Amino acid sequence: MTTLTEWQYFYEIVGSSAGALIGLQFVVTALIANMPMMAVEGSDAEAFSTPTIVHFGSVLVVAGVICAPWHSLTPVAIILALAGFMGLIYATSITLRMRRQTAYRPAFEDWLCHSILPIAAYSVLLASACLLLNDQRALFGIAAATALLLFIGIHNAWDAAAYHVFERRRRAALQSNSRKEISHGN
Repeated sequence: MTTLTEWQYFYEIVGSSAGALIGLQFVVTALIANMPMMAVEGSDAEAFSTPTIVHFGSVLVVAGVICAPWHSLTPVAIILALAGFMGLIYATSITLRMRRQTAYRPAFEDWLCHSILPIAAYSVLLASACLLLNDQRALFGIAAATALLLFIGIHNAWDAAAYHVFERRRRAALQSNSRKEISHGN
């Protein structure tokens, strides 16, 4: 199908980038697992780490759908609309998880990159997929949503890695110093 063929290079780039970044996330998670940790109540992984993999996975799915050899836009529109709808539900659930977790107090940037922008991206994906059968310019909306999800994932992956490397290490060092002071009777 000529319409989707014109998008092949774009989706090869973003799809392969998302796949590579998923692999890197596994490496970073394994390295972080060996870091000295501090005692923290409340789980933040389901609110901050897992969504990054889901966003990268969504980019990979959209790229795979667009690059498949379709004979009609109808199945593409249906699959991408379902992906947008499921992503929208997931992004909304992340917002609720962010509110419930107690390990970290989210700043505005966290709300923007973990809640607002993903909801916007999945909404654009859903709306564009619904418009695709009537207007092929909707492919630009699908591409924008896909690129946004890729950049959200990159931002959030970096933010999480930086947090674990700098902030958690700093807190672990403070806890260690506090224990030393107590054991020395200070």
